[in-house]
Amino acid sequence: MSTNTITQVQLGADGPQVGVQGLGCMGMNFGYGPTDADEARATLERALELGVTLYDTADMYGAGANEEFLAPFVGEHRDEIVLATKFSLATDPADPTKRIIRNDRPYLRQCIEDSLRRLDVEAVDLYYMHRRDVTIPIEETVGAMAELVAEGKVKYLGLSEVTADELRAAHAVHPITALQSEWSLFSRDIEENVVPAAADLGVGVVPYSPLGRGFLTGAFVHADQELSGGDFRRQQPRFTGDNAAANAALLDPVRALAAGHDATLGQVALAWVQQRAAAHGLAGVVPIPGTRKRSRVEENTAATRIVLTDSELDLLEPIAGKVAGDRYTDMTFTSAGRE
Repeated sequence: MSTNTITQVQLGADGPQVGVQGLGCMGMNFGYGPTDADEARATLERALELGVTLYDTADMYGAGANEEFLAPFVGEHRDEIVLATKFSLATDPADPTKRIIRNDRPYLRQCIEDSLRRLDVEAVDLYYMHRRDVTIPIEETVGAMAELVAEGKVKYLGLSEVTADELRAAHAVHPITALQSEWSLFSRDIEENVVPAAADLGVGVVPYSPLGRGFLTGAFVHADQELSGGDFRRQQPRFTGDNAAANAALLDPVRALAAGHDATLGQVALAWVQQRAAAHGLAGVVPIPGTRKRSRVEENTAATRIVLTDSELDLLEPIAGKVAGDRYTDMTFTSAGRE
């Protein structure tokens, strides 16, 4: 095995073996402005060469376009990767700024069939409920998801942005392999209730946006001034106005540690996330930083070999409590908004 290849970990108490870092594929053709499709495809291949085996998408990313983009890569490497996708969240065609959330059985059935067709696979390895529709009992939704496991259309179940109580209720119906929620140096709300529940239940955690949607890399400060018009970060409270300037100042200790490790800011931020499994007794923590460039996936995977000392972790500890602005304009879609 190459020294550049990342190690493997079991995701969840009874889940699949995956690379200790996954790849978030959303930005390859959705959400972050213009992209280079050829470079994005090469990034998928390079990630696999480096030991990344968990590839994450969702049916809402480009209204299915992201799944279609991944399909050729999935077909070429089906036995080498763990494929994750999601259902339940869509954009209102009449108003792209509004979200539609559905957790009902008929919609779930429609979504899985559409995803299987777009991805050109017989089964999805890890199938997530993307967001919670509070009008539908979670036991009912997970029961319907469990039917897909019994039918061989899905292998493992996951939930995204659920509360501790919702996770426990779901797990009582069918084992939940993975919980996907935002978790980074800037976003630590899940540590209060959700992470302890996941640890108790043997549920693995898949942190999305472990780089704070790129903010933790120092790549931008004012999203509304520096990012393209099609970039959804321009609407997120943390990255605009006075909040952006205040939050940029919080990166100073990250910058100092990066210099000491001859690393980038992003690598320090990822190293912190990678060490959460040991810190919280979790059955696997597999962050899914998103990128569409080979150089970035090489940088990100190299972060798995950085170990921060206790004193270095202490320097980073106060950051989250000082962050200005919420993750989203409407936090009711998140676990923190319902805890």
